Parts: sequence; C-alpha cells; structure tokens
Amino acid sequence: MRLDKFLKVSRLIKRRTLAKEVADQGRIKINGIEAKASSNVKIGDTLTVRFGQKLVTVEIDSIQETSKKEEAAQMYTVIKEERLDSEESLT
Repeated sequence: MRLDKFLKVSRLIKRRTLAKEVADQGRIKINGIEAKASSNVKIGDTLTVRFGQKLVTVEIDSIQETSKKEEAAQMYTVIKEERLDSEESLT
C-alpha cells in the first residue's frame, strides 16, 4: 500500500493530501530511509513521522484498504513518541 494512503486509512494523518505534503517535505522515514508519498509500506515496517515539535515512531501491524475509526489504531503500534527541541526540528 502507498504510504500516503496508509497514513490516511490508519488516521495517523487525517487527509491523504496532507500526508503527501508531509512526505514531500522529507518528514517521514520508513525503516530509517526518507520516504516519498508513493513509497510502499508493508507489515513490520517502522515509520517515523515528524509532526512539528513531536517525533512519532510506529510499527505497522496490519494493512487494510479501509477502516472504521475504532479499527484504525489497531493498524499500528506506537513504539516511541518524543518531543524535539526547537533546534532539532529545523534539521
């Protein structure tokens, strides 16, 4: 599944267009490698997403074409959430 679609279906990012913008800005990594919106994700991949001052690392547990709100959080496991100081967020 495409990265931007997974982010939308899993509700990590609400809209697919926003997921594409975030990926195009280089703020998403798959298994430590910078990812594009069109990158493919699979079960077991680790995603690192930078949301402003927060860095969230999740592992993909399942992939579904669609999901209800209650099921979305079951598609991934949060491994780590960390706050970045202002200097780190610029890199």
